[in-house]
Amino acid sequence: MHLIDQKFCFPRQLTTLLVATTALVACKEAPPAVPAEAPLPEIESSCGDVGVLQGMLAGAINATLDWPDSALLCESMPRPDGEGVRMRLSGEVAGERLAIIIAMPDLDAGDTGPEFDSNVTISVEGSGRFFSTPNLDTCWTTVATNEALEGSAGTHNVIGSLTCVGPLGEINGDGFVDIRNLKFSSIAKWTAE
Repeated sequence: MHLIDQKFCFPRQLTTLLVATTALVACKEAPPAVPAEAPLPEIESSCGDVGVLQGMLAGAINATLDWPDSALLCESMPRPDGEGVRMRLSGEVAGERLAIIIAMPDLDAGDTGPEFDSNVTISVEGSGRFFSTPNLDTCWTTVATNEALEGSAGTHNVIGSLTCVGPLGEINGDGFVDIRNLKFSSIAKWTAE
């Protein structure tokens, strides 16, 4: 009889042991909660969330430009006397800030088409180095898109490409820069702030 009691007792002991173990495991402290990552601050685009600049520079500045919206700073203003618009696009090149300014005296809000005469200036910020077109006969811009940005009165998204038939000479120097295959998407403002 003692053996029979042991046979019946063993499963009861095993069941009790399993229940106790389960209770101990359940009582074990839960691992500390991993804090949720704080959301990254939203960076406001200066290019209307549509900015891009791609192209190549050769000569005194050799660079392949491929600036997405997040790496690009866009600024714009109407030209003097309301004649067209001036767009300034800048980004980093080899640790320096490079700015490309495209001025189109004949471009009005909403205009598209080929061959808008353009004055172009390239500057290496903080260095005093400037390269510029001598007149309106050297470069022109083909504007494919010129659409108003929602919620920004007088500001348009302008998409186009710039072609120059000659180099931009260095102001106060003897260097030059050739612009090749320059394509951009930027903002253009026809209202002064």
